[in-house]
Amino acid sequence: MAPKKIVPATSAGGKAPAPSSDSKKAVSKPASRGAFGKGRAAGSKSVTRSTKAGLQFPVGRIARLLKKGKYASRVGAGAPVYLAAVLEYLTAEVLELAGNAARDNKKSRISPRHIQLAIRNDEELSKLLRHVTIAQGGVLPNIHSVLLPKKTAVKAEVGSASV
Repeated sequence: MAPKKIVPATSAGGKAPAPSSDSKKAVSKPASRGAFGKGRAAGSKSVTRSTKAGLQFPVGRIARLLKKGKYASRVGAGAPVYLAAVLEYLTAEVLELAGNAARDNKKSRISPRHIQLAIRNDEELSKLLRHVTIAQGGVLPNIHSVLLPKKTAVKAEVGSASV
């Protein structure tokens, strides 16, 4: 049996299409989106989960660490977003208070001492981080009232001098 000869299809005008000069060139087609969703347009930039949630902290990295840490057999989609939001809030709170402490000490740079002062002077943060030691943080300035000089002796001298 003789092999069949392939004849190119003709257009409406009855002429065969002109041969292209570069037959190996691939024809670019729009991305097939199929019946499973909208898909992404070709060349569009990916949007991170952090950007979608309006966060600065990395949602994807937190999700990976939650899965890799074996904290649970399964990790929901919202868990890393929520955790990233909580961590970002706590960080912003500590940095704001530490910046205020640095400004009170007439410094432009936050040091571990300023972080220590910020945490220990805030009731809720102090309760959260009560068992945490901050390296190079020092302690809060505090003199026990028993060690202070007696005020009654000072008042007695002032009273006798005025008479």
